[in-house]
Amino acid sequence: MELSIKNLSKTYPNGVQALNNVSLTIPQGMFGLLGPNGAGKSTLMRTLATLQEADSGTVTLDGIDVLKDKQSVRERLGYLPQDFGLYPRINAETMLDHIAQMKGVGNKAERKELVASLLNRVNLYKHRKKGLGTYSGGMRQRFGIAQALVGNPSLIIVDEPTAGLDPSERNRFYNLLSELGENTIVILSTHIVEDVNTLCSNMAIICTGEVLMQGTPKEGLVQVNGKIYQKSIDKSELEYYREEYQVISTKLIAGKLSLRVESDTDPGNGFESTPADLEDVYFSFISKKVDPITI
Repeated sequence: MELSIKNLSKTYPNGVQALNNVSLTIPQGMFGLLGPNGAGKSTLMRTLATLQEADSGTVTLDGIDVLKDKQSVRERLGYLPQDFGLYPRINAETMLDHIAQMKGVGNKAERKELVASLLNRVNLYKHRKKGLGTYSGGMRQRFGIAQALVGNPSLIIVDEPTAGLDPSERNRFYNLLSELGENTIVILSTHIVEDVNTLCSNMAIICTGEVLMQGTPKEGLVQVNGKIYQKSIDKSELEYYREEYQVISTKLIAGKLSLRVESDTDPGNGFESTPADLEDVYFSFISKKVDPITI
């Protein structure tokens, strides 16, 4: 099973080019799509979910033309958008039963069994009678996955799923997504590097509508290994270092600015070599397209 995206482009009426000749090959398993806010991730996800049109390019899912044969895609698709609206007074059991009806599960007994199975799978069965408006952020996201799983999809798209979750809810969500990725294509669109590092065997980095890198996290690390150096500076010195070095990220720690730069050779001047991580890979590519990001 494979999703193939070739030369996909999209420009909005206001002139913003959200996608610029995007090409990706996404195999079965967990695939991480990393990029800052405004990178084009949500535009790409909505296009793959058949919710908006592309200007040009092709997308195929196991031989199905995603851009033309939308109904066939929707029968195989599970989608959890970034802004997932819920009816706050309706309980989870009723809402999921309604969604199953809309997805073509007509038999009442079959629906009941399906709803119970899905709520158990996302660990919400004991909360099935509670109004969705009473759910925590993590419970809402787990319900979102349950509704996305109706119809046994072969492609699941989740857009910024862990934003705002506390550490325990995030771990539960990680475990659920990992399980889903064993038998289907799961695209995880996020700006949180930890999500991709924890979950994904393949990834891509996108910025300003362009794919900057595609491969495994390990392949990304190879590209920056031995090139990352760190130094603590005063905040007032930042502009000097930005002019003199290829700054990829900064982090404020105990009143001092921890600076990470990328260099093919030892930059000296008090910089120390430091092991690269996936965050360095991300910022290395992003910093070549936009100003270095302070985290």
